[in-house]
Amino acid sequence: MAVNRHADAAAPVRSSGPVSIWAGRHVSTASASLGRLVRQPFASLMIILVIAVTLALPAALNLMVKNASAISGQWESALDFSVFLDRDLNLDEAAALGRLIEQRADVVSVTLISSDDALEEFKAQSGFGAALDQLSHNPLPHTLVVRPSPANTGQSMLLLREELANLPETDVVQVDTDWVQRFHAILDIVSQAILIGAVLLGAAIIVIIGNTIRLDIQNRREEIEVTKLIGASNAFVRRPFLWTGFWYGLLGGLLAIGLVSLGLHLLDAPISRLANLYQSGADVVRFDLREIGSIIGVAVGLGLVGSWFAATRHMRKIEPR
Repeated sequence: MAVNRHADAAAPVRSSGPVSIWAGRHVSTASASLGRLVRQPFASLMIILVIAVTLALPAALNLMVKNASAISGQWESALDFSVFLDRDLNLDEAAALGRLIEQRADVVSVTLISSDDALEEFKAQSGFGAALDQLSHNPLPHTLVVRPSPANTGQSMLLLREELANLPETDVVQVDTDWVQRFHAILDIVSQAILIGAVLLGAAIIVIIGNTIRLDIQNRREEIEVTKLIGASNAFVRRPFLWTGFWYGLLGGLLAIGLVSLGLHLLDAPISRLANLYQSGADVVRFDLREIGSIIGVAVGLGLVGSWFAATRHMRKIEPR
């Protein structure tokens, strides 16, 4: 007699695959490592705070340079040529010359400032209005403010300046770009110094985390000996310490972002006032998603490197007796 299999019979339970087992072990180890940090809140917070401050210093300086670059990037008027025309040139002739210059491919725009407008502006800004009213004639000439095209190179800028200066209607051509170039050169030096400092501070984070992991290994020496005694490999024993370094780096990176963001919030008003003094509409530059991901990634990487070196070095010295 044939035996019929019931439709509601339970199917055989398949064992989990190696990937699931590996992932489950890591999740369990990660949870246990985080739990150990939570059970030691004061010690863990001190380490995380040190890491956060160490990461926040170069990040904050880098943002400071970016804000300075953003503000200076709005100083386009500093690259304008002020073409002071001959005093014998009347307003119509100055306007015609401005239209002619504006047709050049290497010029974006030309603004005419009449001698009367220039004198009124000088009276308002200099504070010598009453004294200037005693002048018998206006000593200021008509002026053309020439804005070069952004596509110009340094050589083409020099050529444009020479051509404007050689015009028969031109008296003097003035351009004040030296201070802007010096400012950007200083920013380049500061950026390089920040990069060097960030590397050194990164090494300090590795040392801090490595020393913390070393102390943790020493405190759990007997546990490690017992684990190795029942056949655990160095990689298995090292895993919870790597996760500890991961949590230190992750939490330190998040706290560093929070500290820098708080500092930017406190400096928002002074930076805006500085931008307004230079007639710049630049907003305060903050972290974007890519930079946030980079900071967290670097922090986690440093945590893993520091914990791996410390665990690998000291794990070999601990063997079952």
